[in-house]
Amino acid sequence: MSTPRHPVATFASLVALFIAGAWLATWFVSGPEQVTLIWPPAGIAIGALIVHGWRWWPFIPVAVLIFHLTLGPVPPVFIPFSIAANLASALVAAAWVQYRSPRAIDHLAMRSGFLFLGAATIAILIGGAIGAAGLVVAGMVPARDFAEAAFRWALGDLYGVVAVLSSVLLGYRWRAWKSDGPLPFRYAARSEKWLWLAVFLLSLVVVAWVARRSGAYALGFASLPFVFVIWSAVRFEPPWTAFGTTVVGLYLATLIGLGYAGLAPPRDLGSTTILIAFLCMITAAPQIVSAAANENRAASVRALRRATIDRLTGLVNRPAFEDQAKHALQRHPEEAMAMAYLDLDQFKLVNDTLSHRTGDELLRSLAAALASVIRPGDLFARLGGDEFALLLRKVERTEALQLAQELRRVIADFRFAHEGRVIAPTTSIGLVPFVAGESDFAGLFAQADAACFTAKELGGNRVQVATADERHVHDRRNAMDWAVRISDAIEQGRLRLFAQGIVALKSASHSDLRHFEVLLRVEDPTTGELLEPGPYIAAAERFRFATRIDRAVLTQTLDWLDAHPELATQVGMVGINLSGASVNDDEFAQFIEERLAASRFPASRLCFEITETSAVRDLAQAQRFIQRVRALGCKFALDDFGAGFCSFSYLQSLDVDYFKIDGSFVRDVHTSPLALAIVRSIAEIARVMRKQTIAEYTESETIRSHLLALGVDYAQGFAIERPMPLAQLFDPSDPATALRQAS
Repeated sequence: MSTPRHPVATFASLVALFIAGAWLATWFVSGPEQVTLIWPPAGIAIGALIVHGWRWWPFIPVAVLIFHLTLGPVPPVFIPFSIAANLASALVAAAWVQYRSPRAIDHLAMRSGFLFLGAATIAILIGGAIGAAGLVVAGMVPARDFAEAAFRWALGDLYGVVAVLSSVLLGYRWRAWKSDGPLPFRYAARSEKWLWLAVFLLSLVVVAWVARRSGAYALGFASLPFVFVIWSAVRFEPPWTAFGTTVVGLYLATLIGLGYAGLAPPRDLGSTTILIAFLCMITAAPQIVSAAANENRAASVRALRRATIDRLTGLVNRPAFEDQAKHALQRHPEEAMAMAYLDLDQFKLVNDTLSHRTGDELLRSLAAALASVIRPGDLFARLGGDEFALLLRKVERTEALQLAQELRRVIADFRFAHEGRVIAPTTSIGLVPFVAGESDFAGLFAQADAACFTAKELGGNRVQVATADERHVHDRRNAMDWAVRISDAIEQGRLRLFAQGIVALKSASHSDLRHFEVLLRVEDPTTGELLEPGPYIAAAERFRFATRIDRAVLTQTLDWLDAHPELATQVGMVGINLSGASVNDDEFAQFIEERLAASRFPASRLCFEITETSAVRDLAQAQRFIQRVRALGCKFALDDFGAGFCSFSYLQSLDVDYFKIDGSFVRDVHTSPLALAIVRSIAEIARVMRKQTIAEYTESETIRSHLLALGVDYAQGFAIERPMPLAQLFDPSDPATALRQAS
């Protein structure tokens, strides 16, 4: 129920409306024994109590009393019955609505309209019985005519409800309905409404003219105005239809009831019933159409919101942002704008350590905080995950940078409390100032994305403005292209396993078992060319799906070994590279456990290679990962060892079996005293720690002899063996067969 802002004025207006409707009804009464053809106050009273609540019931007896004392004189004994009939019907209808659906008034829906009409129908039967009893008691109607009088009374009330109730409801509640519900509908333009009003009024004149010319067809032709009301039901806001049906309904009832212009007024109960039924049908039809059209509009809006609004934050989603941004660029080609790309720093840690639900709550709170400082007219969207985008309108470069810095400060100052912990997020922002007509959306978005990535690489919590140098954009796009290609290759099974042998340098270490490192190649879907790993590995790490590659390589390797048990028995050690992302992923450790449990290949013959830099980045996590996987029997090698080290102190914390000496030192060991000293130092430290060493990039016999002299245990490189398909490693006599087996 709604509470009016001005109670006295509202009360007075309701009394005035009631009296005006009652006065109209008196036009159809020529004698005290007659019951009026229509009673508009029924719709006014029921609508008022539904909208405002039961406590407003006093306006009904006040209005009835004033009416009978001034415009509609009746025997005094009849007045209490008249008050009771009007009051009872309104209270019963309002009570029925409240009982069946307390919030029906809050929804502009067809089912609500049927509920109101059903409640009114029950109520007016009660009111008709009370009113007819009053007519009999007052001697205005013979007792034998009680039933007919009650039925006539109910008919008049019914049409009053059908013709007036919707206007009362919409007149008082339309603004509330618009604000409460999702109703951003596009209705017809004002010019169309003016045209409609003109032809609608003209139709009323035409009805009177036709009735005067030919009374025989006048009643049928009276439907003409409702054609235009149907027009309003489809094209205009619901109040237009409601008020239109009220006007034309009361207009036709007046013409017919008074026998104007040749129209025949009803003379008996049968003709009255037919007339009221006809008027109710043609009056209700436009309102039904209006309600149905409004429901369809509401359903379309809800569907559009689901398609364009991010459910978590309530912001515009990525597809909608792209559409709206492109539209803005096209409509305002001369306007200075800026696009900002926001990516929260280290947000994955929140999801991993606190839960995804906590991460969602953080995103929701952050989005609300950011939305509160976004200027009207700017477009703010959630792209997905922890990434957001912002289109700044009518803004020069300096102001755009200030606004972006303000967004960064809002996030930096934001604090999110969860179970005693306080999260202090930061963000990296890429900013691209531009003039709309000189840019395209795809290019702007790529520049903003690349600038954001640069901000992250520089440490985060900063705004990076895109420069005229588009090399970083090209690099970003190239990486994205590789990311898509490698993702497709994984899905389509186009990863190819190669291998490169590892041999012992000391004769005492020679064995018939093969040691090798698994290498990865990607088959080009067009040419069939096998692509080297450098570009796609970098892209995988950049776009955080390196773990997918590691899973695929481990799976394919074990599947191949399980499928060739006779060859698997010849394997002494298989080296498999792991990315830093996999080392920091507890789920990957679980994946290794599950995959080895399902394989017949001994875990003790697997050696996982992790880079020195990825291990040192999070030393504690790396050690936890190594301990968990070593418990299965697997070995570990520290790959590219020496490339990034400045101290050997961390080696005491890493339980590895092999040091793989970085190739940049190995290839120069015979020409550079520094490289020679570094390799010698690594070999000596390995012996002290009881580890073994593997020298990468052993490209010549000269290098091999130097490594042997330095005490290096194993060598790997072109001087030892070139990379080849995995099967060919075991059967070099038949390369064609080997290639088929490898694929």
